[in-house]
Amino acid sequence: MEPIAESKLAALEALLFVHGEPLAIKKIAAVLDVPEAAVAELITAFRESLAAGDRGLALVANDHSVQLVTKAALMPVIQEFVKQELTEDLTPASLEALSLVAYLGPLPRARLDYLRGVNSSFILRNLMMRGLVERFPDPERSAVMLYRATIDLWKHLGVPGQERLPEYDTFKTLGTSAEPEEAAAP
Repeated sequence: MEPIAESKLAALEALLFVHGEPLAIKKIAAVLDVPEAAVAELITAFRESLAAGDRGLALVANDHSVQLVTKAALMPVIQEFVKQELTEDLTPASLEALSLVAYLGPLPRARLDYLRGVNSSFILRNLMMRGLVERFPDPERSAVMLYRATIDLWKHLGVPGQERLPEYDTFKTLGTSAEPEEAAAP
């Protein structure tokens, strides 16, 4: 593979890792500034590199999108990990993400990732499995999911809703000013 193609392959891997959900091939083509046919070639090359050796990841794709996932053969390890995560107390990272969703939600995962400075996919999945966070389609952007606190979280916290959180107005204002406009849209 040519050096430029290797850099595009690395860029594809980074995009899929950061996005954490199915990513449209059209979007990949636009971000990488390559034709859609080249994205198909990159997906094939990436799939082959993941299949070679003892790698823990794989690609799932259809005609329109692709997602980086864990290999099915590793499901018992992943299930045990998730089971342990759900029986333990929330980690500081989970509490951080939950606080941001509670105070600033509904918000897209991209904004949460931006505010935290790390990928929040696994933490959000964990919080959803615990029934503390829920996701729903953004009515303004069809390809975006929004995350918000659940009624169960409000019950657990003993508050009737988001507006009744301590210092809500202060944190909502800080959260809104903490992000540049272009970072809000994926």
